[in-house]
Amino acid sequence: MTPIRPTPAAYAPALPVHADPETDALCDSGLPHELAYAFGGPFHLLLPHRFDANVAAFRAVLDALDVRGTIYYAKKANKAAAWIERCAAGGVGVDVASVGELSQALGHGVRGPDLVVTGPAKADELLRLATAHRCLIAVDALDELDRLLAHARRGTAPRLLLRVLPPDAPDSRFGMTEAELDTALVRCARAGDGVRMEGFSFHLSGYAIRPRAVLAARLVGLCRRARGLGLPADRISVGGGFAVDYLSHADWQDFLATQRPAHYHAGRTFAAADFYPYHSPVAGAQALRALLSTVPPGHPSTVASLLREAGITVLLEPGRALLDRAGCTVFRVQGVKDRGPRGAGTGEPGGTEPAPSDVSGASASTGAYGILTVDGTSLSLSEQWFNSEFAPDPTLVTPRGRAVRGRPYPACVAGASCLESDVLTWRKIVFPDRPAIGDLLVYRNTAGYQMDSNESPFHDLALPPKIVIEPADGPPRWRLDRRPAG
Repeated sequence: MTPIRPTPAAYAPALPVHADPETDALCDSGLPHELAYAFGGPFHLLLPHRFDANVAAFRAVLDALDVRGTIYYAKKANKAAAWIERCAAGGVGVDVASVGELSQALGHGVRGPDLVVTGPAKADELLRLATAHRCLIAVDALDELDRLLAHARRGTAPRLLLRVLPPDAPDSRFGMTEAELDTALVRCARAGDGVRMEGFSFHLSGYAIRPRAVLAARLVGLCRRARGLGLPADRISVGGGFAVDYLSHADWQDFLATQRPAHYHAGRTFAAADFYPYHSPVAGAQALRALLSTVPPGHPSTVASLLREAGITVLLEPGRALLDRAGCTVFRVQGVKDRGPRGAGTGEPGGTEPAPSDVSGASASTGAYGILTVDGTSLSLSEQWFNSEFAPDPTLVTPRGRAVRGRPYPACVAGASCLESDVLTWRKIVFPDRPAIGDLLVYRNTAGYQMDSNESPFHDLALPPKIVIEPADGPPRWRLDRRPAG
């Protein structure tokens, strides 16, 4: 039989991640198969040394532009303790939004003053703990400010930022209007030493640089206004929103231009606008450089210059950007089902060819493909939470290492649950050879939001363990993540 020669007409273009020799070597080492056998299900691999490298890159930009800055890792991006341990060891702050996150950060050695507490309408217990541990609290509304000032009247002066509603996003549910900010500033000034109002913050969706620069400049002006009322106001938070670059520009643009329902199992459709921007020309620490180097409209100098001139510290809350290339997710193939084109071999109208017993021997024009079923669920690859899917191609790993090119085999990837919607990858990925039961699929660069945002022990399946990989001179060394129970 003649192997498939995939064409854009039959299958979507490939979406390989950027070259990563370290992860390639890990795939070829045999360790993933040993771990799959040991844990009997999917698992996540963590590479904390890459977290350290990403932190260092952000700090290098701050130093190069002579800007005072503090980095807070956005804990919501991944629940593993390994990242918090690195924060404690490296003097990195942590952005938390619940009692559980705050307690875990403290329990792993991060000091209260190195925590910033975000999120809307915080519970009283969270406000009490944050105040007691001298955390910095981003206040989102006037009623929240009133509850926080009540703690001040009990003898503890809370540290706070006032969150600003972006003027260009008036429908956002985060932040205070201009009038509400005026009221909040007056209340903070009246509280005197009972509160420490340290500055302002904003929450802005998306990854565009210029809107963040415009808001940063506005917050500098608000700090000057607050100082006129006798408030310290010496810092601003620009939040996160530092994109991660997963794929090449050419591959991503080719995919967006050609993708259509025929490229997906069951004719599934995805709007291009709903995909994460998997290629970003300015990403990570370089996005910070671009932000600080922007001259906002109506200002004579860059954001960096405005911060220096006003003596203001910039606070950063990256999550995904600190986890770039710092982890991957591994599933074991436990079933391979061949599927022909709709109507083929079924007696349906238009069915003129038999469904192939080996999809790799079918003609590309038939659109034949397979359905791989793995030993976990799509709840451990969370992008479908956003009506999308994780676009980069997984790597097929056999017991001998990464699969070599044989007979190309297009397939979608489904989960082990009884739900039709439990599909990890709806797109018909063209694998280099036909996967076999026991082979592994390694989804790369999943540490940022993918691993555990949606995790659930559905069907009483165990949650995938997180395995920390540590650099070593010989074979890779590993240990279980030390996240406390509960």
